[in-house]
Amino acid sequence: MRTGIATVPLDYGRCPRWLFERMKRLGRGIAIAIVEEFGPEEFLKRLSSPVWFQSLGCVLGFDWNSSGLTVTTLGALKAGLFEIQDQLGIYVCGGKRESRKTPEEITAYGISRQFSFAPKLIYASKMAAKVDSSLIQDNYQIYQHNFLFTKSGNWVVVQQGMNTQNQTARRYHWLSSAVKDFIERPHSGIISGAKVRPLNLTAEKSNDNREISLGLVREEPGQFLKDLNLIQTKKSKNLTTMELYNKEFYWHPVVDEFSFISRPRSTWTVEEKFDLKRIEKIIFGARGKEPKNFEQLLSLKGVGPKTIRALSLVSEIIYGAKPSYQDPARYTFSVGGKDGTPFPVDRMTYDKTLEILEKGIQKSSISISEKARAQKRLQLLGR
Repeated sequence: MRTGIATVPLDYGRCPRWLFERMKRLGRGIAIAIVEEFGPEEFLKRLSSPVWFQSLGCVLGFDWNSSGLTVTTLGALKAGLFEIQDQLGIYVCGGKRESRKTPEEITAYGISRQFSFAPKLIYASKMAAKVDSSLIQDNYQIYQHNFLFTKSGNWVVVQQGMNTQNQTARRYHWLSSAVKDFIERPHSGIISGAKVRPLNLTAEKSNDNREISLGLVREEPGQFLKDLNLIQTKKSKNLTTMELYNKEFYWHPVVDEFSFISRPRSTWTVEEKFDLKRIEKIIFGARGKEPKNFEQLLSLKGVGPKTIRALSLVSEIIYGAKPSYQDPARYTFSVGGKDGTPFPVDRMTYDKTLEILEKGIQKSSISISEKARAQKRLQLLGR
């Protein structure tokens, strides 16, 4: 996974029209430069890097430490590339207000351009959104989703979530060529301004938890519901429900009671009451679809964060299959630090990044003074 550093506080302001128009022109110029030099797939690859994307937003002129950088940069690219999308070979779907319309936009392109791979793109878009809302339960609600793809069917997803409690945003990046499957470590990078302790079912460590969750649906949905109800109502050894959630414990089949480990466990869940009737309907509906693997289970309609959380909870508490609570977001410097921390500066990558952005500035259809300001921002970024 590519790594980066950013503070991404929530920003409720709006980008001025004069700035957005200039971002459109400069973003178009940079995209043209990269596509002409390296091809459209390389442009997607660069967008899949959280640090390069952040740098692009800064060069275009948006606030470096604002959550609005993501939405505005992608909005500028969508608007700026629209008239040349067929020549460039890159199509931009989704956005902040258009997130839920992404499948419709992909379908429209599939019909008008005869893209036979459109259904696969729609599936990728939906799964990326589901994974980041259901398998990484980090208390960041996804509110923006962009899906970019090329004529060859390669794609990139950039989507963002917000946490209203700590007033920060978190950005998730996907690249089709790097996705071996949609479940285990599918991201090209995740960037955030705050560390959390999420339920992370995309981690390799969570494999047993995922397998048992799938088995609960396929083989023992009735037993799963009984276990979930037991966890919600059981009070053993004078422990409250909240204390049950905050202990590491397992079910002892011989003596038919809970056995407890004294050390505290990671608490990704809070005390909550699951709607057993609703979950029962979802689980038995999912069983009827006969999912062959966890990805198929997650893709089913109705299987969302709360259902996944309930399955994971039973898998951990009753069957001892503990999931990962490690935050998949990473922090470091884009190309290294001058003191060698966390690693020496990668001069070749550094120079190449500056070269590409410089070409884009020169190719963009903006005034000389605007180009000078963009170059100045690029120089500040390189310090």
